[in-house]
Amino acid sequence: MSKLGEAWTSLSGFLLLGVGWLAFEHYYLWVRLVRDVGLPKPAAWTLTWSLVVLAVSIPVGVFASRLVPPEWSVWWLTPVYVWIGVSTLLLMSLVVADVLRVGASFSLMGSEPMDAGRRQALARMSALVAVTAGLVASGWGLREGRRVRVKRVEVPLRKLPPELDGLSIVQLSDMHIGPMIGRDFVEHVVRTVNELAPDVVAITGDLVDGSVEDLARHVAPLANLSSTHGTYFVTGNHEYHADASRWCEHLGQLGVRVLRNEYVELERDGQVLHLAGIDDYESAHFDIGHRVDLPGAVAGRDTRRALILLAHQPKAIHEAVRHGVDLQLSGHTHGGQMWPMGWLLRLGQPVVAGLARFSETWVYVSSGTGFSGPPMRLGAPAEITQLVLRAV
Repeated sequence: MSKLGEAWTSLSGFLLLGVGWLAFEHYYLWVRLVRDVGLPKPAAWTLTWSLVVLAVSIPVGVFASRLVPPEWSVWWLTPVYVWIGVSTLLLMSLVVADVLRVGASFSLMGSEPMDAGRRQALARMSALVAVTAGLVASGWGLREGRRVRVKRVEVPLRKLPPELDGLSIVQLSDMHIGPMIGRDFVEHVVRTVNELAPDVVAITGDLVDGSVEDLARHVAPLANLSSTHGTYFVTGNHEYHADASRWCEHLGQLGVRVLRNEYVELERDGQVLHLAGIDDYESAHFDIGHRVDLPGAVAGRDTRRALILLAHQPKAIHEAVRHGVDLQLSGHTHGGQMWPMGWLLRLGQPVVAGLARFSETWVYVSSGTGFSGPPMRLGAPAEITQLVLRAV
């Protein structure tokens, strides 16, 4: 398939569903920032056409980015993705302001009728407040988008022998290396991980947003990850839009062990810990031999040993409970990335971020190490997670 055909296939869903949302979002911005506030004609025309251009730039820019190397597409993707984030925050601010404005209108109407002039003045004031709030939130989100914190989490495991108490796993998830996240960021993450001196490094999917040919140079620093028992990886849904089989092969060449529905034994002081990994759920949509198979991944293991499962999506927890997993490490959600998306994600995932327990199984969901789409984070900081296992 040609690069143009691959780009269309991977983005057709976005184009069909996303364009409708973009049209609504920009129409709402136009209504509230142009029509309702009564801008003078020159300013109204300028802002109207600016919104049209910005709306069209999103699908065109994202589609075009799939046709060229990331070193080229970053020049237009950066402003496109920044606008996606800014426009979303402006929309949310305006919706909140409109709810308050409607309430204020009913309150004022109780004393005397509100004429057109007063309604327009209230619309202008609420728009000004909303735009100010949206831009401030956008600035903070851009600042947070490039910050990565080390988050330490202790997890008590009933089956963990005392000899393995204190064993540390550093989890990286959802780095989304691609046009917006490149080699410099990866090198910074690798340095930070190595300073933590982990026993295991676990990468729980959505590592890349592009092909091996385009991103090999940016991913290369992962070969420098240092830990006692090595680096392990499981696929996320984004790998299946970027030739997952080729990535699994390439990561192996960098010294990263790809766990595909299998487990390995990690030994220290004569004691053994089992580490398993499964393919992402989206693998079933691709005819490349990948599929989720947790029963196969843990078949034949000694069930007296503690079992850690790497699974990109938190929803694997329900099956993990049935198969005696002690701790599941997941990502996928980005913690919502930008508030209030985390609340919406609860409709499809049992956990959005942090540590939770289901029956005898713990699950930790990382908020992600990178970002996807807008280079912003709001209320969901990026993290490099240091999980310390405790014997109880």
